[in-house]
Amino acid sequence: MAVPAFEEYVPAIDCACAGCAVRRRTAAAALPTRQGGHPAVHGARRALVLVTAAGVVLSAGLAEAATAAAGPAPVTDPALPEPGGVADPSDPGPESPQGGPGPLQGAGASGPPASQTGTPVLRTTSRADIINRAKKWITAQVPYSMSAYSSDGYRRDCSGYVSMAWNLPGNEWTGSLGPYGTRIAREDLQPGDILLFHNPADPSKGSHVTIFGGWTDYTHTHYTAYEQTTPHTRKQTTPMAYWTNSGSYVAYRYKGLSTGTGGSGSTTAFPGAGKFGPGANNAYVTELGKLLVARGGKRFYKVGPGPAWGSADRQATEAFQKAQGWKGKEADGIPGPDTWRLLTGGTGRSISAGGRGGSTAVPAFPGRGYFRTGQSNSHVDRLGKQLVKKGYGTYYLSGPGPRWTEADRRNVEAFQKAQGWRGTEADGYPGPETWRRLFA
Repeated sequence: MAVPAFEEYVPAIDCACAGCAVRRRTAAAALPTRQGGHPAVHGARRALVLVTAAGVVLSAGLAEAATAAAGPAPVTDPALPEPGGVADPSDPGPESPQGGPGPLQGAGASGPPASQTGTPVLRTTSRADIINRAKKWITAQVPYSMSAYSSDGYRRDCSGYVSMAWNLPGNEWTGSLGPYGTRIAREDLQPGDILLFHNPADPSKGSHVTIFGGWTDYTHTHYTAYEQTTPHTRKQTTPMAYWTNSGSYVAYRYKGLSTGTGGSGSTTAFPGAGKFGPGANNAYVTELGKLLVARGGKRFYKVGPGPAWGSADRQATEAFQKAQGWKGKEADGIPGPDTWRLLTGGTGRSISAGGRGGSTAVPAFPGRGYFRTGQSNSHVDRLGKQLVKKGYGTYYLSGPGPRWTEADRRNVEAFQKAQGWRGTEADGYPGPETWRRLFA
């Protein structure tokens, strides 16, 4: 009986078989850290392959064993198109371990990062500048590393990449990037925002951050991600929010984002309520007025906007607040942190073209739970009446009412399909976007 022999082999780069794919991933994961390898698997060597006299036999079980020997989750197959490639649905995404907070290195050296001093320092930047900086590493194909730094002093890992793109004064990590941003809903994501997952229980397990580059289509199921990962910086179509730990990624918008498209302008940091109201006269009042005009408040201003606070500023601010569905003290005409964040970030609902004070603004979406079998409430009745008003009441036999029925669902479905939506986007159950369009 022939004794099995063991030998090493180098996988062909263009071979699509499972064995070669595993070997390519194993080889990439075993690279030294300085060359982009994962430190947890530094030193891993080539797996052994059983070779019999009849030929080479590589079973699925051996492929799994070879993968296990290589260490944690597989890295990107170098044969995949990068950058600007399309996500491989079978690839869970590469591991991206990172260093901790630290100062800039080399020519960009500075003091300790703001996260270590307790006072985040916001450098004003714009969305265009964030994406342009991110693209520079894409073009240069900067190799991934936890210990090496780029010429501008930023660490070449995922959090160092975001620190660079956001123009932060130091190198941060996934555990300290949050304070530099404002949490936003995923549906509000715009280029230059980030998706962040930090695993506090074990930061080395899965923690990662990507830069949002824009939705790939209307379904909002995939987006263009800029990220620093093995073997080098890449731009790739990525499932929302990521392959692994998708539900735990949080969307953030940089607090130092300017309102313009260039690298200068005012920051989004809220200056304080004392800068607004009767007697106020400063540049923030002017900026507020310009933002309100851009969001539909031009009709309130006969002259201006200007630095002196006036009734036009109060009325336009109130109209914007009411457009968000706010009432009472939340819509008093004096901007607070939330009003300022929505205006400077270009999010939230704009002022309606209707009456003063935003009286015809889109009502706030109450939540998906109100529109389900067995539910009976005023929101269902309001929805039904609006469907009829818009011409989508075909399935009502006796008119809309407060109890959710199949007629409501089918009318909503008809409205959704009229928007060009299909599949789960047109299931007959209203979400925030259906609600907004229906009442717009």
